[in-house]
Amino acid sequence: MQRLGWYWNRLRCMSPAELGHRALRALRTRAERVRPGISAVPPAQTAVSSALWIRVPDTPEIEHCVAAAERIAAGRFDLFALKGAQLGCPPRWNVDPRTGVEAPLSFGKHLDYRDPRLVGDIKYLWELNRHQHLVTLAQAHAVTGQRKYFDVLQAHLESWVAACPHPRGPNWASALEAALRLISWSAAWQLLGNGRALTAHEPFRERWLASIYQHARFIRGFFSLYSSANNHLIGEAAGLHIAALTWPCWPEAARWKREARRILEREIVLQNAADGVNREQAVAYQRYELELLILCAIAAEADGEPFSASYRARLLAMLEYLASIMDVSGNVPMLGDSDDALVLRLDHRPQFCSYRSTLATGAVLFRRADFKRKAGTLDERTRWLVPDADRTFSGIDGRNARLPVRCAFPEGGYYVLGCEFETPREIRLVVDAGPLGYREIAAHGHADALAFWLSVGGVEFFVDPGTYAYHTQAAWRRYFRGTAAHNTVRIDGVDQSQPGGNFMWLRKARAHCAAWSSAPERDRFEGWHDGYRALPDPVIHRRRIELDKRARLITIDDTVEARGRHSVELLFHCSEQCNVAHAQDGVMVRRGASTVRLHLPEADGSESRVYHGSITPLFGWVSRRFDEREPAPTIVWRCEVEGVVHLRTQIAC
Repeated sequence: MQRLGWYWNRLRCMSPAELGHRALRALRTRAERVRPGISAVPPAQTAVSSALWIRVPDTPEIEHCVAAAERIAAGRFDLFALKGAQLGCPPRWNVDPRTGVEAPLSFGKHLDYRDPRLVGDIKYLWELNRHQHLVTLAQAHAVTGQRKYFDVLQAHLESWVAACPHPRGPNWASALEAALRLISWSAAWQLLGNGRALTAHEPFRERWLASIYQHARFIRGFFSLYSSANNHLIGEAAGLHIAALTWPCWPEAARWKREARRILEREIVLQNAADGVNREQAVAYQRYELELLILCAIAAEADGEPFSASYRARLLAMLEYLASIMDVSGNVPMLGDSDDALVLRLDHRPQFCSYRSTLATGAVLFRRADFKRKAGTLDERTRWLVPDADRTFSGIDGRNARLPVRCAFPEGGYYVLGCEFETPREIRLVVDAGPLGYREIAAHGHADALAFWLSVGGVEFFVDPGTYAYHTQAAWRRYFRGTAAHNTVRIDGVDQSQPGGNFMWLRKARAHCAAWSSAPERDRFEGWHDGYRALPDPVIHRRRIELDKRARLITIDDTVEARGRHSVELLFHCSEQCNVAHAQDGVMVRRGASTVRLHLPEADGSESRVYHGSITPLFGWVSRRFDEREPAPTIVWRCEVEGVVHLRTQIAC
């Protein structure tokens, strides 16, 4: 019944055009199942691409790269919550490393990868099969010249091609996964001398090229379209684009490249607002899309066919948004979904930060002093991807960079209130008045209308608790994406928006900014949302946030407009490193030597509680990484109210 309910909800989110498209695709895939695959893979021509988009830096960091390759050679892998898991060399490609469930080698496009009984946790299985570890082996081979890393890479690829025959099994169920695998293969191929290291291994080379061709054809015929055309489509087009540049070995490659470029040029504008905010309303996916789009831009430049000025302008706007919401210590609010996705793992140092790395790459590509200052230092990933990165980065004077770049992102719906930016006394508050998510299903959005995130002096106090789960652990998935897990107001114990599945929303709250102003003395935001108008007695929530910069005082005025009686909760999720204690003059939230004081509303019958790792009810958790969670204080103020009610909260910083 649960599965039937999901299918019904999914159909409700489709337009008539999409229903027709999916019906036609279903007929095609049924025909493929009867007569699977391509009867013959055409032989690869000898053409070798000169579009090298990855190369060994002049002075690469070797220690951590080689150590990572040694762990892979020993069969040990880090996959989400699994650290140093012994998976073998080579691993079992169709087995979920987390649960041990082995997925069947049935027709991939019809395999229900959402069913954990059938495939286990598909995120773990797919993460291993993205083959980013093969790039690590190729890096180690390139910097040391040692043959053993090539031998391990070859053994893994040979076993994968044998264990995952096209088009069967979980690794032929998603065009995005095939595309990300192709990007890894392209990086490894280029680091192996653009394939020259394979000249003495002709049978292996031919088998690898045949699988590359099958991957490209698979992606080309299985693009994510209509309501599914989110980051998946950009990832698929990026994989096809990189493949066409790396292996122009078949006449079809030129068509693949043209089509992939058209999609990328179109989708970068459709999926990212002019103010730079990714329309999925998920910061981690913004960074992930940036990595894909920047990688394609670098590859196209190497190929002599750069992308358009509008493409580069949208990249620049996306980078500006990231730089503006990042605090002085490099913290970024965990808005929306995150699965810790990286396209390539080129920097193996423990201090690597994907957000700072993205801004470092942006600093080099656009010669931007503000991006350099936010990045701090040049990372290894940028050094492997951008020629002459060291010289360019060092030549940018970031001392007088203007920061933050911007404070208002009206199309994306985010506003930054703050003062004394980029100093030890910085206050940075990010408030959300944006859409729930992208397109009909808003797959990666959270029910977080009018929520806020607060950092003081580069120390996070009130946070967005993150994501934690995707396909499995349904109760945790509902909690972390629901209203209860965000610093906003919850009415009658229900979400602002109505979920229809793990990656689907049926009814979506509409949030708006009614007023925004910023002056030397005061920042002010006013907004509202209609998520609770669906209640039997409709409710409108309005929120005004003011920052008095001289007094370092934040005032939050919440107005609940209703006729009848409702339960109201004000939610304040603290960092896991905070300690919370009630005092006569408010709630003290301490983190190390820093303290903020929270003054909750005074109302008859109100109460406040602090939850820390609570299961019943679910409160008091933070997830910094996918499939990992830890207890954290959550302050919940509750009251029964009737009619129109005004509630004032103050935060002294």
